[in-house]
Amino acid sequence: MQQKDGKPPRKPIGDDGWRLPDALWTEMEPLLPPRPKHPLGCHNPRVPDRAAMDAIFFVLRTGCQWNALNQTTLCSSSSAHRRFQEWTAAGVFEAFWCAGLLVYDELAGIDWSWLALDGAMSKAPLGGGKNRPQPDRSRQARGQARAAGGRPRHPAPSSLPGPTPTITS
Repeated sequence: MQQKDGKPPRKPIGDDGWRLPDALWTEMEPLLPPRPKHPLGCHNPRVPDRAAMDAIFFVLRTGCQWNALNQTTLCSSSSAHRRFQEWTAAGVFEAFWCAGLLVYDELAGIDWSWLALDGAMSKAPLGGGKNRPQPDRSRQARGQARAAGGRPRHPAPSSLPGPTPTITS
């Protein structure tokens, strides 16, 4: 049997190990923002939220590129990436992370009295700045390479052999 668009119908896909379990999806679904309506109401139907979330977690777990999703049956890469950006801006993943921390705190307990933070703030190694050291070869023009042996490729006029011309008036 063919679908309306002429393509053969997709077979329902069971759990292949890459999809979110039902219990996890029931916790995550209420955190999603409401689905926006298309202003004209006349475009292709939006990819189901669960399929997009399965695809997002597939990318996060495997480390593959977004465009690699096109080879899977999860979701198209453009739909998954667009939904990832929407949901990140809406704070969905942060809210899910916080909810997960609270559940873990109830189950095993988090020792909130002991926390560690690691970080560093420093200038970029190639960032440069006003107080950077001056180059050793000040006469060398920017971007001009030196020949082997450190000699300029085209000697400056003052270093040419012979008498120095003088101007008399």
